[in-house]
Amino acid sequence: MRSIALSTRVYRLLIALGIGALAQGCATLPEVDGKTSAPDQTEIQFETQRGAISATRSDAILDRLEGNSSVTEVLQKHLAYEQAVNVDNPLMLGNRLTLLQNGPSTYQAMFAAIREAKNHINLETYIFGGDAGVQFADLLLERQASGVQVNVIYDSVGGIATPNAFYDRLRDGGIAVLEFNPINPLAGNKKAWLLNNRDHRRQLIVDGRIAFTGGINISDTYSSAPTRRNKKSRKSPSEAIDPTVGWRDTHLQIEGPVVAEFQKLFLATWTRQKGETLKEKNYFPALPVQGNEIVRVIGSMPEDKESAIYLTLLSAINHAQIRVHLTIAYFAPDPQLLKALIDAAQRGVDVKLVLPSYSDSWPIFNLGRSYYSKLLRGGVHIHERRGGVMHAKTACIDGVWSTIGSTNMDWRSFLHNDELNAVIVGREFATQMETMFADDLAESNTITLDQWRSRAWSSRIKERTARMGRYWL
Repeated sequence: MRSIALSTRVYRLLIALGIGALAQGCATLPEVDGKTSAPDQTEIQFETQRGAISATRSDAILDRLEGNSSVTEVLQKHLAYEQAVNVDNPLMLGNRLTLLQNGPSTYQAMFAAIREAKNHINLETYIFGGDAGVQFADLLLERQASGVQVNVIYDSVGGIATPNAFYDRLRDGGIAVLEFNPINPLAGNKKAWLLNNRDHRRQLIVDGRIAFTGGINISDTYSSAPTRRNKKSRKSPSEAIDPTVGWRDTHLQIEGPVVAEFQKLFLATWTRQKGETLKEKNYFPALPVQGNEIVRVIGSMPEDKESAIYLTLLSAINHAQIRVHLTIAYFAPDPQLLKALIDAAQRGVDVKLVLPSYSDSWPIFNLGRSYYSKLLRGGVHIHERRGGVMHAKTACIDGVWSTIGSTNMDWRSFLHNDELNAVIVGREFATQMETMFADDLAESNTITLDQWRSRAWSSRIKERTARMGRYWL
């Protein structure tokens, strides 16, 4: 009975989304020409928690980062372009990063940080439910009872399958809970009913000192790790998803001065959504240097004049010289992104995409596949990952520029969602990203142009059908 009721709710929601989206009008992606370029001589400006550092110290940092002359020019260019395209988001020094793969290891790291919380915990997530949600809830309520203030933002659409009683239990325990853009037009404190604008961000901030971000939700799809037992492709992408096989995803643990940038975004969302006044806590403690990584935090919103994440990604691809390695869960490129990938491949850059071999979203999966022919003809290499659902959203470019976050390469992420990404510039972390990419590649099937041309007509029909709604998917 519960599943039938949920199906009815989802059906009504889809109708409402269509009406709500049309009512809000059609946003457009920014034109990148002239916006992703940088001067020939750009002075790279780094920041710490105390503010900008001197040019002399910046030069010394660059010397250490470059290490050898073979990567000097590539690193310098990516830093220059990264700075030019995102003037409002600082390149923060002194951070320590831990690359986390899949649910079990990510949840373990999160639980450890939560248990050590002394002052506050801020959690923002798209989905919050299932047995995994109960585990998080139990631990958060325990910390709240011990005097640690817990604040939670969850998305109304993402949380549609979670009973209201789950959130009521959190509130009854003293946790401040905020529903982002409620589905119910009579709920919430905002005048506009922005149903098409969703909070797709995932971040956990503990004591203002440690942050987590990436693609992993709080749900049972992450309770186990993806197995390697399924060595062959499925007979059909439409086969039911095996709930016992964990999803493949990537997350990031961050310590250091850049954590304050995550905190600012959380508090800004709370204020913008007119949440209750938060209890006073030490949300911005002193943050000493923890490591050597340079990190930029980019948060985007539909009301932004231009999507900073979109421009940053396009800039990195447009200026790639060696390789572009992308792992994307929901892939529906707009014309500029499609052109950037093909242009990179045709100027000799090794462009490889790891995409899902099946998905929890039939429309977006087939929409992405509708671009395979053009990409393959343009020299882009496409690989579909076997095993559990591939849900990661990562990129590694030229062995020096990396990003992990919530943003997919589709219209919804770039235009309609609140999204959050961390950009890391440096060789050491990029080496870890390349190793992870190689592992995913080994678990993938290569799609060739000849093979793709011989696909079934039923697949072609699905692709063409998905194309008709690409803007809203």
